[in-house]
Amino acid sequence: PQSSEEAKAFVNAFLKRSMPRKKDEAIQDILTRKAVVLEHYCKKKPKQKRKKPKGFTAKQRRELRLFEIEPEQQRYAIFLPLHELWKQYIRDLCHGLKPDAQPHMIQSKLLKADLHGAIVTVTKSKCPSYVGITGIILQEFKHVFKIITKEDKLKVVPKLNNVFSLEIDGFISYIYGSKFQFRASERSAKKFKLKGTIDL
Repeated sequence: PQSSEEAKAFVNAFLKRSMPRKKDEAIQDILTRKAVVLEHYCKKKPKQKRKKPKGFTAKQRRELRLFEIEPEQQRYAIFLPLHELWKQYIRDLCHGLKPDAQPHMIQSKLLKADLHGAIVTVTKSKCPSYVGITGIILQEFKHVFKIITKEDKLKVVPKLNNVFSLEIDGFISYIYGSKFQFRASERSAKKFKLKGTIDL
């Protein structure tokens, strides 16, 4: 059993710990009352910043050769099913590509559509060697298309200074590469102007 002095010292220390904002005089004043309401202070936990998972850097992607297509895979016939899937995707996107569909509505949807699997042809270019290249788009980057031709050759065609034509169900659309220098993911949110200067 504790003596009255020890008990008093314990209570004083306990109250001081429990009510750190109160002065000694205020605590003594509280002791004269029959009931004591203890204060409770929650310690604020520091907010931990969530670390976003980082993807590979451009250097790491090159080292891992993530975007390289192996030579044995560079065959036109392999990607024909991809083209058929792309055509179905565009038909669903444009609600069937009906004859009475408005061309500018289809054009606006094609500008934002994913072009992987589309067959395109270079119709105009400042570099004559690019004109006439036709094939399936295998990869789209910000500045270039990677196209596989019917001769099983992988061509890297820059968008800048080139005009591409794209045909599906009799509807022909033209892509002006100089105005099309975006990644596929960026294009989906991009607002294209209906009128603008057209140049190579």
